[in-house]
Amino acid sequence: MRRILAVCGMGLGSALILRMTVEKAIKNLNLDAQVTVADISTARGAGSDADIIVTSAELAHQLGNVKGKIVTIKNYVDVKEMTDKLRSAIAELS
Repeated sequence: MRRILAVCGMGLGSALILRMTVEKAIKNLNLDAQVTVADISTARGAGSDADIIVTSAELAHQLGNVKGKIVTIKNYVDVKEMTDKLRSAIAELS
C-alpha cells in the first residue's frame, strides 16, 4: 500500500480538496493507497513516512529534504492532472 500525503499551508481547506482529488485519481489508477492530509510544518516530519507528497509548487520548496516523491499540482480539482502525475510518480518509485 502506498502512502500519499496531501499538503497545504494550514492543513485544512485545500489539503482536503487535494485529498479528494487524489482519492479519485487512485481509484482511476486502481492503486492501493492511503491518503492523509497535513500542513506544511507537520509534513516536514510526516513526509518522511509518505511515498508520495502532493502539494502546490509554491509549497514544495518549503518541504525541505523529505524521503517521499514530491508531486506538484497546479489545479487541485483536476482529476486528469492528478491521475497523470501520480501515474508518473508511481512509475518512478517502482
